[in-house]
Amino acid sequence: MNFPFFVARRFFSNVGAEQRRASHLTTTIATTGVAIGLIVMLLSVCIILGFKQVITKKVEGFGSHIEILDVSSLAAPDAYPVHADASLLKGLKSLPEVRSVSPIAQKMGILKTKNDYMGITLKGIPSDYDTTFLASSLVEGRLPKRVREEGRSSNAEEGSVSSASNEILLSRRQADELNLKVGDRVFAYFFEETIKMRRFKVCGIYQSNMAIFDKTFVISDLNTVRKLNHWEGDEASVIEVRLKGMESIEQTLPQVESLCKQLNDESSKDRKAFSIVEHYASVFSWLQLLDFNMIVILVLMLCVSGFTMVSGLFILILERTQTIGVLKAMGATNTKIRNVFLHFAGFIIVRGLVIGDIVALSLLFAQQRFGFIHLDPANYYVETVPVEINVWALGLVNVGTLVLTTLALVLPSYMVSRIQPSKAIKFE
Repeated sequence: MNFPFFVARRFFSNVGAEQRRASHLTTTIATTGVAIGLIVMLLSVCIILGFKQVITKKVEGFGSHIEILDVSSLAAPDAYPVHADASLLKGLKSLPEVRSVSPIAQKMGILKTKNDYMGITLKGIPSDYDTTFLASSLVEGRLPKRVREEGRSSNAEEGSVSSASNEILLSRRQADELNLKVGDRVFAYFFEETIKMRRFKVCGIYQSNMAIFDKTFVISDLNTVRKLNHWEGDEASVIEVRLKGMESIEQTLPQVESLCKQLNDESSKDRKAFSIVEHYASVFSWLQLLDFNMIVILVLMLCVSGFTMVSGLFILILERTQTIGVLKAMGATNTKIRNVFLHFAGFIIVRGLVIGDIVALSLLFAQQRFGFIHLDPANYYVETVPVEINVWALGLVNVGTLVLTTLALVLPSYMVSRIQPSKAIKFE
């Protein structure tokens, strides 16, 4: 049998019975330190991953992974449409990582009631638009009727703009500020050479809890906005390209840019593709900052766990000075005795990890199931603390804690080699 492992196991199994010694208190404190450190690390990792997942889904839901627009429209969104011609749409849909392609029309204006008004961006979506996110964010009513465009032909993905629903989907924030509810009618004003006025019916209310969307966007159908802009059937403010996942952006963006260059003609020479990371740079910069915060927390907690274990190891070695002297007198080498205490510390670390895992996972599953910890959505974009339980991340944190904490004990364990058997046996 492995000598260091056998002796360390005996030490560890006898700790509970050694009430007269400091061993019981020392191992309890060390175990608690490791457990608390692991709990904080696991909670931090899972909560930050949850935040990133939820916020990314919200941004993806309102936008798209890649957007194609006319570069001139950055200064005047209503004045420079991009041509969503059939050849471009067909080419985009043929790319391997592309999930859907949708031409979108936008119009800036003002919603006005008797007592208040608000600046908005009216976003028109086509009949085949992926409304999964909008449906999940719906709190009242329904989505606008998206009448399939008439005059559809093989040469265009979108036909005439003759039919329009004149229905709008407001955010909860907009509805509350304008004192509107589902079924109400509201006037919208759009400014060009002359002022255009349209009367819309509120068909539903959504809530994303993200101010950049809830404060600005009002959802309608594509034909309604195209009519307001006097656009032809293939003109749009932006072409939204949704991919199979965020990880596909780096691979697909150059392909989209290349396709735009190949198909650009005189009427569409200024088409340019942008990624969602470029469009919402502030949001993704904030998410990157969360990664940095997570690293800081992990480093601090590893330091706490390591310091607790190093302190505990010193106490355990000093307490067993007499035992170390006897083992040396019997012929045990310094290396074997060091390994005994490293194994002993390893048992303590593993017990702390098990306790930490049980407590952390219990809290995480409870939060995921019941959402008992609430947040202010105005500041955090979510109503409850989001949790993403990633098995690989949990395993990496556990293994990393075990390995790094054990490595931190190697140098202190050399204290064993300084103990002389002749003096240690007499040590009380």
